[in-house]
Amino acid sequence: MAKPAERTFTVNMWWTNLHDVEIGFFVHTRHRAKSREFTQDSDMIGEILEGGERSGLLTYREALWKSDNPGEKRLVLKLFTPSMNWRASMEMLVGRSVQLSAGAGGFPVTAYSIRVDGLDQVIQLERSARKWPGMPEQFSFFLMVDGEARLYRLRQDWIDFGGDYTLYDQTGAKAGRLEGHFFDVAGRWDVSIEPGQPAQLAAILQLTSAMLKFNHAARRHVGRVTQRVTAGALKLALAKQETDLYLNPRRPR
Repeated sequence: MAKPAERTFTVNMWWTNLHDVEIGFFVHTRHRAKSREFTQDSDMIGEILEGGERSGLLTYREALWKSDNPGEKRLVLKLFTPSMNWRASMEMLVGRSVQLSAGAGGFPVTAYSIRVDGLDQVIQLERSARKWPGMPEQFSFFLMVDGEARLYRLRQDWIDFGGDYTLYDQTGAKAGRLEGHFFDVAGRWDVSIEPGQPAQLAAILQLTSAMLKFNHAARRHVGRVTQRVTAGALKLALAKQETDLYLNPRRPR
């Protein structure tokens, strides 16, 4: 019997807005009409390629990321099919990030919430606060599969030239791989997933690869906000879209 093949795809981030997805009159309006997840401030920033064919599109909310309000400035990434049907979203949790960063003595700990179409669980991906200078950074999350919480750890390579990360499961076995391209300024990752992994892992890694394009800027943002909050120079007011994510699902309605 043939050995199950790993799943592979490429997350290709674009350098400019000159691409076929948004060129033309009223294209942005048609995208919004197709899915309410594609908002007024959404901007196409990349694509997913499988077997040389486009299998997905990536967007981010430009106005939120470029906001001057510290509590509203956050990274929101979304994954769509080529026909603009929503598949998954990844949102920075500013409140949670500042909380974890303050608890880590100011070390920037970014936290994200991930929703995947067809998955009831809201996935929480967080950067580890356990990091010495020069040590690889790590992110962690878990997936509920048949009642089991499967743990995953995404670790940056010790020798990292292009943004290379390896995904490990809870036993320390390799579950996937993100290989960056050093000479690709916009960002490009060749991703592989080991056989037997949950299907939802693909969308999570596609969004996580796109997040890595903003990783340094996101850490700086969280670090600065944490410093101002803990110094008493800023009262952190969060955007309503984020506060909604913290609401008790069992509250009276």
